[in-house]
Amino acid sequence: MKKIVLLVSIVFSLLSVSAITVFGEEKDTDKTDQSVNLAPDAKSAILMERDTGKLLFDKNADEKLPPASMTKIMTLLLIMEQLDKGNLQLDEKVRVSERAASMGGSQIFLEAGEEMTVDDLLKGIAIASGNDASVALAEKIAGSEEAFVQKMNEKVAELNLKNTHFNNTTGLPADDHYSTAHDMAVMAKELLKYEAITNYTSIYEDYLRKGTEDEFWLVNTNKLVKFYPGVDGLKTGYTNEAKYCLTATAEKQDMRVIAVVMGAKTTKERNETVSQMLDYAFSQFGTTKLFEKGQTITTLDLLKAENKKLNVVASESISTLHKKDEEPKNITTSVKLKNSLDLPLSKGDQVGTLTVKDGDKVLSKTPLTINKNVQPASFLTLFKRSINEMVKYR
Repeated sequence: MKKIVLLVSIVFSLLSVSAITVFGEEKDTDKTDQSVNLAPDAKSAILMERDTGKLLFDKNADEKLPPASMTKIMTLLLIMEQLDKGNLQLDEKVRVSERAASMGGSQIFLEAGEEMTVDDLLKGIAIASGNDASVALAEKIAGSEEAFVQKMNEKVAELNLKNTHFNNTTGLPADDHYSTAHDMAVMAKELLKYEAITNYTSIYEDYLRKGTEDEFWLVNTNKLVKFYPGVDGLKTGYTNEAKYCLTATAEKQDMRVIAVVMGAKTTKERNETVSQMLDYAFSQFGTTKLFEKGQTITTLDLLKAENKKLNVVASESISTLHKKDEEPKNITTSVKLKNSLDLPLSKGDQVGTLTVKDGDKVLSKTPLTINKNVQPASFLTLFKRSINEMVKYR
């Protein structure tokens, strides 16, 4: 009788649930070198190392300004999230609505009723900055552009961006539609977690509807993709109010940086300013890679899960940043896992944090996630585990 009571007790213990501990993200408070004057004519600018999020240079980085088509960085981020979750497929066809086809400004000249794959629409956004393609994919994901914009602003809140608000998916002029160089850099950092995005943003030219009478030539609005070695994204912007804007990213010698310029007077000035910022980053700084995105950091034993062994992985690549002549020598890493988890869990859910230190100084904190969905164990699975536990302690 005692054995039966013990068995029932174990089963109900395994079935019980408890709350998830929430991990916060600390903001980088390090100051940049204010003697460096890299963007004298731009309204605002920022230079960030991607893995650590450390700022290498900033100018008026929190000034609210119209972001123009750099808005599409957030649009692309939400699209890539849906692709990563499996809710959207690259070969899936999207039917273009009258509203999407009617978008002005930069476009790929979609026709109402036309069907185009997600893959081609992504090219239309990433290469040609197509407003029509942006709205078409927004409607596919959320049902309407308005509903998608709500998701954009929810993501803004999730990323703790205090100086950004969106009113459309495209960056066309609108009231109460603004961002900052800092916030655009953070969005770009988040987008670059989905490494496949540069497969699109790095393309200089391509074609849609190739071989048909409606063939359309795509040419990247970001000319640095062709003319600055290492640049493989991300997004330009221009309106009369915003002037010339660019969020660019480049990778050299295993270091990826993000440069944002807002309010430049000409495309030449914008491109020269970003080029100078990138030159500064690569000549003065270096990184040491600690972990790749998706690399297994540790494992979890989840007794309540159907598959109790679970890999815990790095949610993004993790590096240390240093001046070229000051490489850190006392780097340590530590892992803190959540005390308890509610099931089910989805791929990408955070289950812990990896902290990197140089001596006593915290350099970075990176979310640790899971790389597959996890379902609660069935009653039969829990029963078998309970029997095994009893046998083990006989």
